[in-house]
Amino acid sequence: MPLFPFVTDPRIAAHARIIVRYSTALKAGETVGIYGNTLALPLVEAVYREAILAGAHPFVRLAIPSILPFFYKHANADQLGRVTALDWAEAKQQDARIVIVSDANTRALSQCDPAKMAAFARARKPIRDYLVNKTRWCLTLHPTDAFAQEAGMSLEDYQSFVYGAIYADKKDPVHAWEKIEKMQDHFIRKIKGAKNVRITGEETDLTFSVAGRVFINSTGTHNLPSGEIFTAPVENSTEGQVYFDIPSARDGHFVRGVRLTFKKGRVVKATADEGKAYLTKMLAMDPGASRLGEFGIGTNFGIKRPTGEILFDEKIGGTIHLALGSSYLECKGRNKSALHWDMIKDLRKKGSIEIDGKKIDAQKFMR
Repeated sequence: MPLFPFVTDPRIAAHARIIVRYSTALKAGETVGIYGNTLALPLVEAVYREAILAGAHPFVRLAIPSILPFFYKHANADQLGRVTALDWAEAKQQDARIVIVSDANTRALSQCDPAKMAAFARARKPIRDYLVNKTRWCLTLHPTDAFAQEAGMSLEDYQSFVYGAIYADKKDPVHAWEKIEKMQDHFIRKIKGAKNVRITGEETDLTFSVAGRVFINSTGTHNLPSGEIFTAPVENSTEGQVYFDIPSARDGHFVRGVRLTFKKGRVVKATADEGKAYLTKMLAMDPGASRLGEFGIGTNFGIKRPTGEILFDEKIGGTIHLALGSSYLECKGRNKSALHWDMIKDLRKKGSIEIDGKKIDAQKFMR
């Protein structure tokens, strides 16, 4: 008899096992929060059961998908900015936090005011910073019809895509991630002590410093799927222009064809073929929103094509991503913002990464 008889797809049980046994490495006696909505119920329950078997103390926060659009449309300023002692108590009781993304409608927030979203994000930034820096955490996705439609796939094909990207379809998925971790460590050792980065490509010639910063190996311990190495550019060093040819959907807003010009580290010109109004409001969220907080190199060569979901698209082998807004302390980054928005550029057909004048091929560097 299977361990989890309610799970009809063994890949869901494997997904939960990766999250608990590898991504968060839960130990007996630890407290873990599991956050998702009703659409992710199969994975939420599988993670809960796996956490119990690990001897941990899981609690579940299950949301209703229709609540968030209503909140953003009708919440007043006090409601948007309210952070209570209960919120802080819950955050500080967690050793680990698991967030499962799932959607019935990827455009559900498209008619909500971005300014309200920004106000909510600013208010909750201290809690978010605490959780990111003081707990072990994992962000992952449970496949739904809405995500499949966004990707231009059937649900069955999209499920195969998702579980393939996280190695849940492999006999020993944890070993697969451990192997990637070693390969990316090898990559990072080769560029240790790097100082300058240049990215060239279609409508792109961008430079920035990474002197004194640390490259981090991301292999499924925070984002699942993963497959990237990332760091934080020096805040005032970015110069030039960049064109992001892979669209992104954020907070229900579809943004395509973003072009940014930087001077002394700050965005001085921003355009988009679609979604410019949303882009402009996000850049104005706070002083740090117009600076780069992250530079990442995608190394997951099992993900071949973009699907409209940043969690997957930024990992595509042969791409780079640059995040506007907050940087990670582990990279020794100093940029502070309530925004962290990854934008992706495909370098597989045209373009290159140069680190200290040497062209970088991520696939070769991982060997």
